[in-house]
Amino acid sequence: MSGNGARRSDPVPSVTTAAAPRSDDLASRQRRYLVMMGIRVACLPLAVISQGWLRIVFILGAVVLPYIAVVIANATRQPRHSALSPVVPPPRLELPAAPVAKDRIEH
Repeated sequence: MSGNGARRSDPVPSVTTAAAPRSDDLASRQRRYLVMMGIRVACLPLAVISQGWLRIVFILGAVVLPYIAVVIANATRQPRHSALSPVVPPPRLELPAAPVAKDRIEH
């Protein structure tokens, strides 16, 4: 028995189904944020040089994209409930009983 109180019969999580590291999630969210902010920066001069309905689209993009980018960047991946599957250790086999000697029974 180990010092942390875990019993040998407790299920052990399988490492092969572990979630991706948080650093990967952070890098992905930063990349999405930077792409959206790049699109917003492009919308600003395009709103100045364009006319008509296209100008309105670029202005809306420049105004709305920061909010959307922040919401998406702050949305972390939710852990999956089935991300870890327990591995049940095989049952312990018992040794067969020792044979009883016939001469001991006669006494």
